[in-house]
Amino acid sequence: MNIDKVRELDHQFLFQNYGRQDLCFERGEREYLYDLAGRRYLDLVAGIAVNSLGYSHPDIVRAVCEQAGRLIHVSNLYLVKEQAMAAEALVSIAPEPLGAVMFCNSGAEANEAALKLAVKSTGRGRVVSTRNSFHGRTSITLSATGQPKYQSGFEPLLPKIFDFIDYGSVEQLKSAVTKDTAAVIFEPIQGEGGVIPASEEFFRTARDLCDERGALFIVDEVQTGMGRTGRWFGFQHSNVVPDIVTLAKALGSGLPIGACLSAREIASAFKPGSHGTTFGGNPLATAAARTTIEVMKRDKLVERSAELGGRWAQELRSIAVQGGKVSDVRGKGLMLGLEMGEEAKRFQEYALNKGILVNVCGGRVVRMVPPLIIGEESMGELNNALREFLGA
Repeated sequence: MNIDKVRELDHQFLFQNYGRQDLCFERGEREYLYDLAGRRYLDLVAGIAVNSLGYSHPDIVRAVCEQAGRLIHVSNLYLVKEQAMAAEALVSIAPEPLGAVMFCNSGAEANEAALKLAVKSTGRGRVVSTRNSFHGRTSITLSATGQPKYQSGFEPLLPKIFDFIDYGSVEQLKSAVTKDTAAVIFEPIQGEGGVIPASEEFFRTARDLCDERGALFIVDEVQTGMGRTGRWFGFQHSNVVPDIVTLAKALGSGLPIGACLSAREIASAFKPGSHGTTFGGNPLATAAARTTIEVMKRDKLVERSAELGGRWAQELRSIAVQGGKVSDVRGKGLMLGLEMGEEAKRFQEYALNKGILVNVCGGRVVRMVPPLIIGEESMGELNNALREFLGA
């Protein structure tokens, strides 16, 4: 099938709710995608920070194929061996007291579960979130998202329980957390908001205020988790441990899976019937998650993300001084953003013509979240394209 036929079927049968680029891919290998005509693209988007092990990783392919041949789905009415093993693997990389896991299907569902758990556990009804954040598209997670453009048209569905502060504002945080606050939720790095890291002081203040005022601290690691920032979790850069952590994206190497982690004491607020999911934690997705963690440990990909990402950021800063089009290079590990204003979209198009896929977030920032197995030659391809663009 050629791209014209795919485009025809897309427009005829699918909701037109995505601003898709006119590309369609047939297969992938390592950090590369191949379109229907066989052209190769260097992918620095990785399914939006999902494919951290790249494409067609042999361990993931083997695990998924073997599990599909045994058991794809069984309900949570029964014990699920693969789910229990995946939970053990996930707890093994999490700091204490994060020792209990609930699996679901996505990041939005993980955040929904976290917010429900916080309200159920504390008996309180307000939540502090941050402007410019992104937490999902269910009613409650969309309400927690501090970007009105995503909420437009859905206001009647959105609960008004969120108190918004500027991301990174310690003073606003101190004023916002009260005796009515069930939780504080934010991302270690605002991804959709433009690759904006939180300061260590902001993290520590949130931890201290929650302890002092009886609220729970939720960290949304949907995009930053699983080694993306050079640590297993983005919050580890600030040397604090939240009460609840949410994960998705890279956890399943492309299989739909999300997870909510907490201390066992907090998790105990959910009794049988409190919360649930039909597909969450099914054998196929959890087999992929467990294998993902095992491969990342074995191949030291978290450490690689820190070392390679740090070096790449320095190279990009050296290149960025040319041309005056890049005002900032920021991020951690292999989650990097180039602040380029109106030039961001132009560079995205320029890179595409060179066979390089990048993504623009916040309308002004070129975001790069490549597979953690990316080769140095591939980094050089992007560097060369940036040099040429800035010199043009």
